[in-house]
Amino acid sequence: MTEDMVGAGVGPESSDSLRTFGAVVQALREHHGLSRDEFADEVQFSKHTVASIEQGRRMPDQAFVEKAEEVLGDTGALRRAVRHLSRQPGLAAWFRQWARFEAEAISLCTYECRVVPGLLQTEAYARAVSLNVPPLPDAETLDHRIAGRLDRQNLLSTSRKPPTAFSFIVEQAVLERHTGGEAVTRELFDHLLELIARHWNVEFQLMPLKQPVHAGLDGPLQLAETPDNRWFGYSEGQENGRLIADAKEISRLQQRYAKMRSQALTPEDSLGLLKRMRGAL
Repeated sequence: MTEDMVGAGVGPESSDSLRTFGAVVQALREHHGLSRDEFADEVQFSKHTVASIEQGRRMPDQAFVEKAEEVLGDTGALRRAVRHLSRQPGLAAWFRQWARFEAEAISLCTYECRVVPGLLQTEAYARAVSLNVPPLPDAETLDHRIAGRLDRQNLLSTSRKPPTAFSFIVEQAVLERHTGGEAVTRELFDHLLELIARHWNVEFQLMPLKQPVHAGLDGPLQLAETPDNRWFGYSEGQENGRLIADAKEISRLQQRYAKMRSQALTPEDSLGLLKRMRGAL
């Protein structure tokens, strides 16, 4: 399983608070005589996003809350209510603690050798990954997984103050696998190229297929720096994940990540390879 997927036997966390928040949004919207389409236009979010929030399937980000307050009378009710939304359906139980660090981090480093990191995935790719790993989820669980993953991608926004600095190192082999088929892969490449172009806070590097010296042979890793400049790590395997806070372990992971940065293709060369790989599809 990938970092933000629900593992076998681990269902989505209860979303009562999300459903309650969504019901309040819907009630306020209807009280103001707005259809979902009209409200979506006013808050400048898609109708799909508004529906997901109102149905309790998606965690609202702060930008949505502020726009919704503005449109719905600026009562402060949504600002107060959103503070109590700590539940995150769609995230594996072991990943939720890390997700809280991730949401507040000022810098995030990710090395992945299995799948494209969740923060960079398209909906179609995320769906394909989920449907590849047994046991197959039911429709509701699958929707929770996809919604939870797409919601996390708001962290990439350059409008955050300050924007989080991201470093991603991904094995070229992950992209060469063509998970989900050619159409899904083409969309994924286009998404990555657009994301790199739009997000100056994202550094993306590919680890080439042939790399005789590789500091990441022990597997995927993530590092997060908090606003008070503390570092935490996260390591994941089959059906489990581990938050790392020990200073000595963090130091080892930082050494490995720094070494991999020097072993991977430069961001410029990685971009060039991405374009060539996309052109070959």
